[in-house]
Amino acid sequence: MTAMETPLPETPEQAAERQARRKALRKRMIQGRNALTPEERAQRSAGAVALLAESPLFRSARTVMIYDHVAGELSLDSLLEHPAAAEKCFCYPLCVSRTEMIAMVPGAWQTGAYGIREPVRALSREIPPDQIDLVVCPGTAFDPACRRMGMGGGYYDRFLPKCTRARIVMVAFEAQKVDEIPADAWDQPVERVFTEERIYVRPEGAD
Repeated sequence: MTAMETPLPETPEQAAERQARRKALRKRMIQGRNALTPEERAQRSAGAVALLAESPLFRSARTVMIYDHVAGELSLDSLLEHPAAAEKCFCYPLCVSRTEMIAMVPGAWQTGAYGIREPVRALSREIPPDQIDLVVCPGTAFDPACRRMGMGGGYYDRFLPKCTRARIVMVAFEAQKVDEIPADAWDQPVERVFTEERIYVRPEGAD
């Protein structure tokens, strides 16, 4: 394809096939991370957290949005205990509708949809997205170009563009890496992915 050519529009059949591949990939990646033993998950989580905590992106951030892990997700619990976390403000996502997510500094916790622990809105403090310095995203899969696949709800994809000054990263197990994510046009890539083994950096000019 030359510089003057543009890709042909996706046909309905191609779109349906891509969505089927995304669904199958998401299922396979969730099964894979759930297959880790608690000991493996804890050890690998600690490795990824160590790389994140020692990074300039984290050390320079004052307001950091993280998440409370569920099921087989990578745990960020040890991040809160790291010396580099001192004096930082940590906020967490709260889904307030079927499409909208906000960031809250928790004053109390409750169990929300799907058994996810979330801040109690009335007892917590909302942080405007444009005041967040760093967003640490979860996900089901990623590729070396730092494309991210979430759970399919699109909450982060809608929220991240509002975080106008934030650096956006992901933490994941190395086992969640795939050659290429079949991305949707609205998918928000991340700048870096931190795993227990290394840091992936999004190539300049990547789509």
